[in-house]
Amino acid sequence: MMKALILNSGLGSRMGVLTKEHPKCMTEIAPGETIVSRQLRLLARAGIREVVMTTGFFADVLREYCEGLSLPLHITYVNNPLCRETNYIYSIYCARDLLRDDLILMHGDLVFTEDVLREMLGAESSCMAVSSAQPLPEKDFKAVLEGWREGNAAGKRILRVGIDFFENAVAAQPLYFLRQEDWKKWLDEIVAFCEAGNTKVYAENALNVLNGAAGIRALDTGDRLCAEIDNPEDLARVSAELQKLG
Repeated sequence: MMKALILNSGLGSRMGVLTKEHPKCMTEIAPGETIVSRQLRLLARAGIREVVMTTGFFADVLREYCEGLSLPLHITYVNNPLCRETNYIYSIYCARDLLRDDLILMHGDLVFTEDVLREMLGAESSCMAVSSAQPLPEKDFKAVLEGWREGNAAGKRILRVGIDFFENAVAAQPLYFLRQEDWKKWLDEIVAFCEAGNTKVYAENALNVLNGAAGIRALDTGDRLCAEIDNPEDLARVSAELQKLG
């Protein structure tokens, strides 16, 4: 069985007043559509029926909103009671007993096109969304690829993911398709990190311990929309791209 994991425990403080009364994922990106409603709609259209959603701030507001969408999805909500002092690695830890299947993993502030999701679901191996067509971001995720210098990154093995890698790296987004056996390796490291009290880092810090052994490959999205919304400037840019896409 395939499940989706959506991480929605963060505060989204960089969005300012836009997240004063609801979590960032409920930010409107088009008339009548929010980040999370778009994610859930695309998952449902792709045939996903089981979703695990981590929550933190405004958990009740988010749950009521998602249930009101009336989509053909069964959503299990897992609250991170320590969301103020932990990163999403701990949110995954809280949900660990529900995450033993093939998995689509995404951050709750991620906007992507339907064809990116469908290509990911059709991949033969575990993969992460990257873009060799986009410039390397200064502060956002980058993926270090085995044996890559330039050109199309598709199929290259991912060795490390983080914000501080610039050599042999491409822009990356927190959208993953994870085969059960590969995900188990990563999840075991996440559990080890959290049980050692290392809960303020990215989940990718635990992935990097494996140095590519999780078998995650690059899915090169090129110029297609696949982007996080971290601040009002991102929101304006992504909303404009969605308007162009119709």
